[in-house]
Amino acid sequence: MKIAFLALLLMIPGVEATPLKVFILAGQSNMEGKAQNKLLNYQATAPETKDLFAPFRKDGDWVVRDDVLIKFLNRHGKLTIGYGSRDRTGVELQLGHILGEHYEEPVLLIKTAWGGHSLYQKFRSPSAGLPPAEKLAEELAKAQERTRKQNEKRSQDKPLPTMEEIKAGYGVSYRAMMTEVRDTLGNLGTLFPSLKDPEPEIAGFVWFQGWNDQYNGAELEYAANMAHFIKDVRDDLDAPKLPFVIGVMGQNGSKEAKGAMKVIREAQLSMEEKFPAVRAVRTDRLVDRAAEKRYPTWRDNIAEWEKVGSDHAYHYLGSAIWFNRIGEAFAEALLEMTP
Repeated sequence: MKIAFLALLLMIPGVEATPLKVFILAGQSNMEGKAQNKLLNYQATAPETKDLFAPFRKDGDWVVRDDVLIKFLNRHGKLTIGYGSRDRTGVELQLGHILGEHYEEPVLLIKTAWGGHSLYQKFRSPSAGLPPAEKLAEELAKAQERTRKQNEKRSQDKPLPTMEEIKAGYGVSYRAMMTEVRDTLGNLGTLFPSLKDPEPEIAGFVWFQGWNDQYNGAELEYAANMAHFIKDVRDDLDAPKLPFVIGVMGQNGSKEAKGAMKVIREAQLSMEEKFPAVRAVRTDRLVDRAAEKRYPTWRDNIAEWEKVGSDHAYHYLGSAIWFNRIGEAFAEALLEMTP
């Protein structure tokens, strides 16, 4: 369902509307955001790192921006720290700050992210269709076997999964993403009362995902699925030239990417040649080397580790510095493609 018409519905003849720049941030856990707030609080005051966080601070506290708004599933408000996973922050902090400084119009970030969701299955877009029948049959057989074992172990009698249920899992997150965007744009006045008769313009899309496509051969289809995804997003948003930024998998950091991760990385990078107005941002080149250096022995040096990181390698070490660098690179890529 195309949703650009919502902008027209929100315009009231004879009343001056408030232009609103809208950016959609989508993906899985790393788009959710995994830098713990306690790490940000520490680094924002530590002598060796406080200058990196100064743009987000005022009078000893975190800035709450009036000109940058955010909607992340069941949370919404003015941009500050804490709009990641619970008690965490993600790329939206630095990204939103840069966009807010650039545009005279207010900025809205709509973040739609769910941990563990692959492009192969849950984010699979409509034009990709369903996998081949034999793949679906194999998936159904495995799902039914799991249910049988659970029933036996727990003395239960749950019904076995059906093919209809297997098929329904494909594209469920893509549809939820579009519903979230549509519902947010349709309720701007309720969600953000400070906006006077908002006139939204969807100005960019950022995709940060990949980890769960490393398994069962899904990486081999990533390029095709990504191409379908970009096409369908632009079609469903009725924005054929929508600037599109891809956060390239980079959990390898300063090490060389190998195996499925490398396949996905190359697939993501290839989208620049296949589509206009697409930028693929290498996130491994932005690694926080201080966190990377301490991670291998974090269990033996927890106090020192908690000064630089707050999660594991698949979540970019929960490094606030790494997430901020990624957010900055995403914002710069968007601004290269937008006025």
